[in-house]
Amino acid sequence: MTFEAVKRPVFAPWKDPDAIPLIRFEGVTKKFGEFVAIENLSLSIYEREFFALLGPSGCGKTTLMRMLAGFETPTTGIITLDGRDIIGVPPNKRPVNMMFQSYALFPHLTVAENIAFGLKRSDMPKDQIAARVDEMLALVQLSKFGGRKPHQISGGQRQRVALARALAKAPKLLLLDEPLAALDRKLREETQFELMDIQEKLGTTFVIVTHDQEEAMTVASRVAVMNHGELVQVETPERIYEHPANRYVADFIGDVNLIEGTISASEGETCQISWAEGQPLLNATPSELLAVGASCCLAIRPEKVSISSEEPTDAANAVAGRVLDIGYLGNISTYHVQLSNGKVIKAQVANHRRLARRAFTWEDPVWVSFTATAGVVLTE
Repeated sequence: MTFEAVKRPVFAPWKDPDAIPLIRFEGVTKKFGEFVAIENLSLSIYEREFFALLGPSGCGKTTLMRMLAGFETPTTGIITLDGRDIIGVPPNKRPVNMMFQSYALFPHLTVAENIAFGLKRSDMPKDQIAARVDEMLALVQLSKFGGRKPHQISGGQRQRVALARALAKAPKLLLLDEPLAALDRKLREETQFELMDIQEKLGTTFVIVTHDQEEAMTVASRVAVMNHGELVQVETPERIYEHPANRYVADFIGDVNLIEGTISASEGETCQISWAEGQPLLNATPSELLAVGASCCLAIRPEKVSISSEEPTDAANAVAGRVLDIGYLGNISTYHVQLSNGKVIKAQVANHRRLARRAFTWEDPVWVSFTATAGVVLTE
C-alpha cells in the first residue's frame, strides 16, 4: 500500500495582490489631548487570519483594538470592516465581538445561560438558541458543564466559556484582549493551541492583543510589532524572528546577542564587521550591499551560537572567553560567556541527555563560534 502526501495549501492572503482585506486602517491617528496614542497608521488584516498586535504597555495596541470594537473613535483616518466604513457605527451594531481578560461571566448564571445571554437579545429565533448553545459547548469541549456556575469550574474552563459566548453570535471578527493572562504557564500554553484549533475550524478572523512574545509567535498567522503608536514590523512569526527589521524588533522578540560595529569590508554577499579592539573581524551576510564605514549591528540568536573548549578550526567566526554564568532551563542550558573586552555573548545548548556532568562550568575558558549566515546585519 502506498500513501500520497497531501500538500496543505499555504495560507498567505497578504501575498496575493488580488486579495481584499477584511479590515483596513488607513492613515489612522488617535490623540488623547496632546498625547498621540496612534500616529498615521495603515494596516490590512485578512479574512481567516489570526492576527496579533504585540508590544509593551503604552505602545497603542489596546487603543487600536478599542477602535475596532467601537469603544474609541480615531481622531483622523479611516477604518473599514468588510468594505464598510465603521467609524461612527456603535459597538452593538458591528459584526464584532470582544473577549476580555477578566472573562466578565455572570456569576449567578450557569455556563449555558452565560453563552445564551447575548443570543437572547439578538434576532435569533428563540427555538434555535438551545441548539446554538449546545454547539458552542461542544466546540469548547464543555458539553458536560452547561449546568454549572462559573465558580464551579476551573480558570481555564471559564476562559473557554467566555470564548464560546463571544463566538455564539458568529461575528466576522473576534477581538481578544490579553485573553490568557490570568492562566498559569502550562494551562496558557495548552489553551493557545486550543484557540488556534477553534479559530481554524470556524474560520473567524481573530485579532489578539498581547505583550507576551511567545503567545503571539505561537498563535498568530502574522504579528504586528508596535512601539509608541507606530507599526515597527508586520510579518509572519518566522520572518519576525529570523529577519527582524531593526534593533528594536530583534531585541523585543525572543533572546538575542546584539553586537555593534562598523563595516570594514564589503564584497558580493559577504561583509566583515569591526566591532572591538583586539577582537577578530566578524564575517556576515547582509541582505544588501553596505558601504564601508557604515555603522551596523549584528543580531545573533543564542541557539545559533556554539560553545566549545577548543578553538574551532572551521568556523567563520570564533571568539575566546570564559563562562560567566549558566542558566539551566531543563530542555536547554544558556551559557553567558564574557569576552576579553567585557562583552557578554549568550550561547544555548540543547540538553539531549540527562545531565550528569556539565561539559563547561563557571570560569572555564571557552570559545563561542557561529557561521557567517547565523546573524542578521541591521542598520536601523
